[in-house]
Amino acid sequence: MDDRTREYLRGRFGDYYRDTSLSPPPGANEREWGHIPWTPGSGTTMVRHQSLLDLGNLEAFFRETAPRHAYFSAARYDDPGVSTMGKKGWRRADLVFDLDADHLPSVDPEAATYAEMLAACKDALQRLLVFLEDDFGFENLQIVFSGGRGYHVHVRDEAVLELDSEARREIVDYVRAIDLDVDGLIRTEQERGTTKRVLRTEGGWGRRVHEALVEYADDLRELDEDDALDRLRELDGIGEGRAKTILGAFRRNPDAVREGNLEAGGPGVRRLVSALCAQVTADRTAPVDEPVTTDTHRLIRVPGTLHGGSGLEVCRIPRTELDAFDPLVDAVPDRFTGRTIAITCAEETTVELNGDAVMVEAGTNTVPEYVGVFLMARGDASKAPER
Repeated sequence: MDDRTREYLRGRFGDYYRDTSLSPPPGANEREWGHIPWTPGSGTTMVRHQSLLDLGNLEAFFRETAPRHAYFSAARYDDPGVSTMGKKGWRRADLVFDLDADHLPSVDPEAATYAEMLAACKDALQRLLVFLEDDFGFENLQIVFSGGRGYHVHVRDEAVLELDSEARREIVDYVRAIDLDVDGLIRTEQERGTTKRVLRTEGGWGRRVHEALVEYADDLRELDEDDALDRLRELDGIGEGRAKTILGAFRRNPDAVREGNLEAGGPGVRRLVSALCAQVTADRTAPVDEPVTTDTHRLIRVPGTLHGGSGLEVCRIPRTELDAFDPLVDAVPDRFTGRTIAITCAEETTVELNGDAVMVEAGTNTVPEYVGVFLMARGDASKAPER
C-alpha cells in the first residue's frame, strides 16, 4: 500500500471514529486489548498486551489512533496488561465461534463472489445458532459480522465461561459432527418382552437424522416402485432384497418411521440410517474454526470498529434482526456514503455494496467513497489525486 492510500484510509478511519460511540464488552477492564496500526510497508505490527487502563478513554484512543484493526480478548484476567501470558492470571473466557467463508467446504474462494461467500457464511451461521440455542440451550449470545468474510458468535452464559480448551473442543466436535457416535443416536426399548431399536427423536443429531429418514421415506412412497427401488439401491449395503423389504415396510407402516422404529424393515433400515447420517452430518454441520473456539486467550474483533481489510463495520446483530441483516448494505459506514473519490485500479472489477453494483474500470475512476475504501483496504486499488 502506497503512502497516499495509507494516509487517506487512516484519516478517514479517524473521521469514522470521531462520529462513533463504541460500546465495550462486559468486563472490559479485565480484558486484553490489541490493535494493528497503519504502518508503512507490506507487513503488519500487532500492538497487544494492553489493558483498558493503558488505553485510557476508549473513544479518545480510537479517535486519535484510528487503528487498521482492533481486538479484545475473549478471556478476562487479573492483570490483562502484563506482557507474559502466564502472568496475566486467567479467570474465564467467552465461548467464541468464528465462521469464515474461506473455511466453508461449499465455497470456492477463487470462484465465488464476495456476495456469494457472505451468503454461504450466513447460512452456516444459522445452522450454528440452531446448535447453540436448541441443542445446548445457550441464552446469552452476541452475534457479530466480522467486517470481512464471516461472523463471530460470543456465548457468555455463566456455565461456559470457565470451560478449558478440551471442553470447548468437545463442543466444536459436536457442531461439526466429528467422530459422531452413530450408535449413540439409537436407544433400545422393551415392548411386550422384546427389544427394539429406536432413533432418539427428541433432539440433537438423533432428531436431525430422524427428520431426514421421515423425509426420505415420504419421498420413496411418492415414487413408482422401480424408481423407489433404484434410489434405495444407490446406497451402500442395500441390494435388491433389502430394498424391497425397506420399501414394503415404509409403505405398510409409515407410522413406524415417524416413531423412529428401526425394527420395521429389518437390518436394511439400520443401514439406511447410517447412510442418511453421513448425508445429514455433511449438510447440517456448522464448520466453525476450531482454533478460535478452543483458544481461551483469543483476541477477537471489537464490535463497532472498522475492518482494515474492507472498510466495513464490525457489526453487532440483534438476534431478531439477523434474518434481515445484509452485510453488503448494513455494514457500510454512513461516514463513507454521500461523496465520491478518485481511485486507480489495475484491473476491471465490479463491487456490490450499499445496494448497488458499481463497475470499476482499469485505470483512474471516480466512485462512491465506500467502494473506493473497500477496494483500497483490500489492496485492489490505490488513492488517485483528486482533480
